Amino acid sequence: MTPDTENIAHRKIIHIDMDAFYASVEQRDNPELRGKALVVGGSPEGRGGVVATASYEARKFGVRSAMPSKTAQKLCPHAIFVRPRFAEYKEVSRRIREIFSRYTDLIEPLSLDEAYLDVTEDKLNIGSAIEIAQQIKQAIKDELNLTASAGVSINKFVAKIASDINKPDGLKFIGPSAIERFMEKLPVEKFHGVGKVTAQKMKGMNLHTGFDLKQLSEDEMIRHFGKAGRFYYQIVRGIDNRAVQPDRETKSMGAEDTFAYDLSDTTEMHAELDKLAVKVVERLQRYQLKGRTVTLKVKYSDFKQITRNQSFPTPIGDLETIQQAAKQLLTQIDPDKKVRLLGISLSNFNEAATVGANELHGQLRLFGDQE
Repeated sequence: MTPDTENIAHRKIIHIDMDAFYASVEQRDNPELRGKALVVGGSPEGRGGVVATASYEARKFGVRSAMPSKTAQKLCPHAIFVRPRFAEYKEVSRRIREIFSRYTDLIEPLSLDEAYLDVTEDKLNIGSAIEIAQQIKQAIKDELNLTASAGVSINKFVAKIASDINKPDGLKFIGPSAIERFMEKLPVEKFHGVGKVTAQKMKGMNLHTGFDLKQLSEDEMIRHFGKAGRFYYQIVRGIDNRAVQPDRETKSMGAEDTFAYDLSDTTEMHAELDKLAVKVVERLQRYQLKGRTVTLKVKYSDFKQITRNQSFPTPIGDLETIQQAAKQLLTQIDPDKKVRLLGISLSNFNEAATVGANELHGQLRLFGDQE
């Protein structure tokens, strides 16, 4: 084992994920909403309203993020809809970051409500990542009256999966000796980076769990799943050498989605663009960014990929403008071709942006937006 490999194997990584963040902030600030089925997002009465997040009371009825608000209302007719207050969420996120910084400066935010922390060497010399995670969760509860879930392991990938296991208000540790065994039992759709389309393909190949994936060689994985196959080959073995990176300049910020079936209907495409625009705006809000160029990415059913862009004289970052620009750019694509993937990104920022997410645009696609 080389010194670098040894250091990687002894990392202490925490993934903190706030529980139903936007909805929890709204319920905290408005006692009348507590215990109620709450949806934060666009109105179901308007056109193109999308769910930003939902309280756990609404999730019991199947309401999920990025779902059209009209669909959410059908699933949960008694749900209360409120508009997002991004300024408040940003302020709460800033205070959460302050709590993190008591323990480490190696903080990599992924969005307003989640982040990686490297506590291999913590500021308070606590030494135990589990103890630090417990203290952070307690501080968030005591100081902000909110709950968070935490995953603890030796790398980012496993920590992220662990944080989702005991939600809400959960804490899960997956130690080095348990990683491979845990991964073998994990359903393929639970692997971050395996979206619904790839999960369908895997199941069609009779690959249902991590154990099944481990039976394929690296070459076989690459042959079946392209470049992502090398990544899948590693993560199914619990290997993730990516460092927590607190500072990285970003040139663009976006989101994209591959669909379970090819789209040919413009109305459907518009609905998907509305969902993507919500994700993009949330990320822009997180880093207080505005840009002048909106880019639409389209991959056709024959896998040919094109991009179209529109630039503005002044920086923009609001939802309506980005939605309208993306839909206008959509009129420039071949109407006779079916669409497999759509993506929206904003670039040409008003100033260089230093962000805490590791390769923010690329990594966010890797962990779930791509499919």
